[in-house]
Amino acid sequence: MVIEDLFGPLFVPEKIRGLVGGRAWLQAMLDAEGALAIAGARASLVPAEAAEAIAACCDADRFDPEQIGREGRAAGNPVPPLVRELTAAVPRGAGRYVHKGATSQDIVDTAAMLVARRTLDRILAETDATAAACARLADDHRRTIMAGRTLLQQALPITFGLKAAGWLVAIIEARGRLLAVRESRLAVQLGGASGTLASLGSSGLQVLREFARELKLAEPVVPWHTARLRVAELGGALALNAGVMHKLALDVSLMAQTEVAEVAEPAAGGRGGSSTLPHKRNPVGATLATACARRVPPLANTLQDAMAQEHERAAGAWHAEWQALSDALALTGGAVAHTREVVEGLKVYPGAMRHNLEAGGGVLLAENVATVLSGRLGRLGAHELVEAASRRALDSGRPLREKLLEEPGVCEHLSPEEIDAALDPASYLGSAEEFVARALALYREEMPS
Repeated sequence: MVIEDLFGPLFVPEKIRGLVGGRAWLQAMLDAEGALAIAGARASLVPAEAAEAIAACCDADRFDPEQIGREGRAAGNPVPPLVRELTAAVPRGAGRYVHKGATSQDIVDTAAMLVARRTLDRILAETDATAAACARLADDHRRTIMAGRTLLQQALPITFGLKAAGWLVAIIEARGRLLAVRESRLAVQLGGASGTLASLGSSGLQVLREFARELKLAEPVVPWHTARLRVAELGGALALNAGVMHKLALDVSLMAQTEVAEVAEPAAGGRGGSSTLPHKRNPVGATLATACARRVPPLANTLQDAMAQEHERAAGAWHAEWQALSDALALTGGAVAHTREVVEGLKVYPGAMRHNLEAGGGVLLAENVATVLSGRLGRLGAHELVEAASRRALDSGRPLREKLLEEPGVCEHLSPEEIDAALDPASYLGSAEEFVARALALYREEMPS
């Protein structure tokens, strides 16, 4: 649970926690009840004055979420006590039309969709800002050379712009999944006691249509009381977005290590300080983003597991979704918010990147030397000569250039100038700059201006 007082504010900003808290859920349920009354009036099942009176009373500040929650234990959900209190609050005569045609799950499920939409709006805004920061890094550092690393070992030269472009494209793709869910998969729920809307007679479909129109949510083909694909899809999209932020945060944490020191998080206001060590500049934003992101996949798994539900109403699986969905929304929002702060204020040190690249004495360019040499000697022979020289360079701690010049088989075919050119990291970046350009073009195409 992320809404408690001590740890909650560390992980999830208040602007996001407030969107998934008890009062937010209560307001969403009341919005559903108000919209249901208005839909009933449009279908001539509820007097217009009664619908207006009900909608006017659907203000969460009039009710106590904790009290409604406690009273809801008897029914297994908070809707029955809420309906009782709402009925008592509306003017005499209007009470008989409160909750007309609905079952408790209709209100909770519709509220879940409203809570999701409102929170997704905030998450998407944070995501857009994160993408914009990554785009700036990619553009500014498209020629900033650094070591690419595979299995945590230096591999070949890349650019920091390419790394940031990779972050950017992943964010755009994961964002697209969230956006698709927000735009087309958040639907009202209205089926009545067992999915037939029998209590609304021949007006059931009209009420459903008006209910969806009033709330600006999708109108489902049939009630989805125990067909939970929508909720599971939402959980999956949240997990994907959290996973992208986790990868970015992990990269920053590794690059910010003292022995690497290629980037650093912003440190204003004591950010990243230690309670014991005055010199520390901890990657606290990446740490908190990681902590949030790690918790989302198990929550998404809970939502997926809850897809197996009995007949027309679940005995427990539906109930398991509420807190899991709230936490998944909140923690994804927290992961994105922390990541945004990290990349917006990220300090980049090109000198350290170049120093680390050169620390291996040029062995990162061994492949390029072998490629150039293979044009004169053949692939297999070139590979064997350069591999042997690289091994001697690593064993002795001497530059690869020195060992190549000591190798007659190499010097017979390559001049010192050609060896120097092959050992220049800027000459072996392949399509890195073009990939950055493609990522930025995708950003301009997919993201709002």
